[in-house]
Amino acid sequence: QVQLVESGGGLVQAVGSLGLSCVASRSILRIRAMAWYRQAPGKQREWVATITGGADIAYADSVKGRFTISRDIAKNTMYLQMNGLKPEDTAIYFCAAQETPGAFGSWGQGTQVTVSS
Repeated sequence: QVQLVESGGGLVQAVGSLGLSCVASRSILRIRAMAWYRQAPGKQREWVATITGGADIAYADSVKGRFTISRDIAKNTMYLQMNGLKPEDTAIYFCAAQETPGAFGSWGQGTQVTVSS
């Protein structure tokens, strides 16, 4: 399984911006899909955004228009640019990879994002 490492989390004020990176241990060219998830304190992990191998993109309604998912195949890296951050975006953000059909089987360790009001 591919290994994933997130970075870029931190503390930011509301309406501010933050960018996350997810570096894979090998080429992401043939990975079926990669995604960002997040988990807020006391809540279940929720899906944020997905980018497929064919570069199709989808967002959760809660982040649509504010977050942008992208990837750089040459750098084996996926990104999440977060603008217009809200306190409710506070969570641990995880990247995940789907290498075979089915559930996302590879996960990073997560990076904390905290948005102050």
